[in-house]
Amino acid sequence: MKIKLRIMLPVAFLCVSFALSAGVDRQTFVYSIRGADTLRLDRYVDTCALVAESARPCLLFVFGGSFMRGRRDSPEYGDFFTYFARRGYAVVAIDYRLGLKDVAREIDVKQGGLKLFNAFTARFDGAVAMAVEDLFDATRFVVEHADEWHVDRGRITACGSSAGAITVLQGEYERCADTPRAAALPGGFRYAGVISFAGCIFSSGKMEWKTRPAPILLFHGEADRNVPCDRIRFMRFGLYGSGRIAGQLEKMGAPYCLHTVENAEHEIATVPMHRYLAEIEMFLDRFVHGGEQLSVRTVEGIAGRPAQKKKIGLKDCLKANFNYSH
Repeated sequence: MKIKLRIMLPVAFLCVSFALSAGVDRQTFVYSIRGADTLRLDRYVDTCALVAESARPCLLFVFGGSFMRGRRDSPEYGDFFTYFARRGYAVVAIDYRLGLKDVAREIDVKQGGLKLFNAFTARFDGAVAMAVEDLFDATRFVVEHADEWHVDRGRITACGSSAGAITVLQGEYERCADTPRAAALPGGFRYAGVISFAGCIFSSGKMEWKTRPAPILLFHGEADRNVPCDRIRFMRFGLYGSGRIAGQLEKMGAPYCLHTVENAEHEIATVPMHRYLAEIEMFLDRFVHGGEQLSVRTVEGIAGRPAQKKKIGLKDCLKANFNYSH
């Protein structure tokens, strides 16, 4: 079943436990130690909610910040975590290693040309790889504690914003390709769904799904300069955004939702967590838990917003993320 909509809108272990608000409890755990990095995750549950005999579904969240900054407990995510905890989810927000946090010191963005290209691709590839490794470690930790936490191992949905969205999409892409990194996941594990707020997949060759992925929900601004909605190709490397991913899923007959916003930029990395909760719940209820085989494309226009550049190149991306202006 295919649905297309077009709408217009106006302009180690337990460390600490405490209640956030109205019965939502947060507990912090160490899930991995990688060299000098101690990686933690926060688990949010509503202690007042009636939980059915079956275990809770889980929303596993990865924060954004260009792989340079950000935190799992940023206040901008708090309402989103609370919303789904109150609806019976175990919401798990994770740390991951920030592979580009020193990029300003280590890459001279003013050099331009091939030197900049080589430096960027090497560092970006490494940053994505580390984040995916940490996502898989955190996933394994949740699965290993599923009985204790009353989490349904078969209903774990990976969700991320910006760099976190790249991480969860890349993670599912690698799981489908059975890469060496994916061996860190428990045997036979599959994510029940993937939710991406302005994400993409990084590939050193043609992007090609080896096996059918989990249902995927994609949000993206069509004029996003930080993460392309379509794609950026440079030599054999490519950043493949939500539009390209949806196109491949369409050809495969895999279930997905694509929600794009005309002339919107990278704000779509966070806006859906506040304004599109109903759409996210619909995806979880019908695609992830209900198993419906749908493809849904929604294009939203913001009345009165000036037209923005949609064809994004590598220089646009570098300028937006690293203040590159040459």
